[in-house]
Amino acid sequence: MNLFANIKGDKVVWIVVVLLSIVSILVVYSSIVALAYRYKSGDTEYYLFKHSTIIGFGLLLMYLTHKVKYTYFSRLSQIALYLSVPLLLFTLLKGVSAGEASRWLKIPGTSLTFQTSDFAKLALIAYIARVLAIKQDQIKDFKKAFLPILIPVVIICGLILPANFSTAAVLFVTCLVIMFVGRINIKYILSLIGIGIVCLALFVAIIFAFPNINNRVSTWKARIENFSKGDSESNYQAEQAKIAIATGGALGKGPGGSTQRNFLPQASSDFIYAILIEEYGLVAGFLLVFLYIILFFRAVRIAGKSDKTFASLLAIGLCFSLVFQGMINMAVAVNLFPVTGQPLPLVSMGGTSIWFTSIAIGILLSVSAEVENDAKTEIVEEA
Repeated sequence: MNLFANIKGDKVVWIVVVLLSIVSILVVYSSIVALAYRYKSGDTEYYLFKHSTIIGFGLLLMYLTHKVKYTYFSRLSQIALYLSVPLLLFTLLKGVSAGEASRWLKIPGTSLTFQTSDFAKLALIAYIARVLAIKQDQIKDFKKAFLPILIPVVIICGLILPANFSTAAVLFVTCLVIMFVGRINIKYILSLIGIGIVCLALFVAIIFAFPNINNRVSTWKARIENFSKGDSESNYQAEQAKIAIATGGALGKGPGGSTQRNFLPQASSDFIYAILIEEYGLVAGFLLVFLYIILFFRAVRIAGKSDKTFASLLAIGLCFSLVFQGMINMAVAVNLFPVTGQPLPLVSMGGTSIWFTSIAIGILLSVSAEVENDAKTEIVEEA
């Protein structure tokens, strides 16, 4: 009972997170059958226990983070940003590879790995919110406001790009949104978007002109070509996901009734949304989208109620990044986007990615708790 008394912040956000966590445990347990037979002799309980433990620890991290006053994350963002650069560099050179990409670092003394881009993403969003809050009096100035933000954005996104193009793109768009909300001169933002489009065009041109530079470039080229072709042979994962969605119908096959989980290589992570629809139907699919929309709406509401610039920008940035990533994952599952490798936040099976997402939501709840305290103080003072 004391635990619930100590839970602060937006209760709707807490409810959404708990619902997403329950959905995650149910769908992951159903989708890891093939994985369990491949690596654990069919022991699905091993993955159920592991994932439930990760979810449980994530909720604990969220609880502990939301008890910390959000202003502390302003200073911490500076340290975290400086740490992110060497961590990302080391990951590119000596990181643990999977799928021809070095995205992880092994935690010494354990079998665990963590994706350094998740840490860098959290650090950059908080840092941009900090700088924008400090520079509000000079916000329209190119050298004093825009340049101090542009440099870290280019460095961090540039270091993430070689191993994880989709994460770099999501982070770049998130930064643009924070800048827009933070009142950066619109012509600077439009110029940055233009530069981004040109760089993307050059990037795609280089991919097709020099596909054999390294394995990642050939992988990106293949994904773009396969998506543009749209044929079944080239888009095996997307085709299997569409079969799962089509056969699920309105109400689904029921828990554990998925057949496509045996054919989708990333059924428990990248394509978990397709498995959800196959087992629980389109109704569940729409409800999941609705939960993410509620989460974003509540973040906007929290930001709007706060009279502190840093708090508002932090809330918007963290939640937009999470929800935008979720929408991309779901768009990939229904074949609107090429395969990106972005997990569905708080739902896909994962490890440290779930924990960093939990910390981000914990910070959002910390902002919300401070807003509630300020509102109570005003009421007392008026009385």
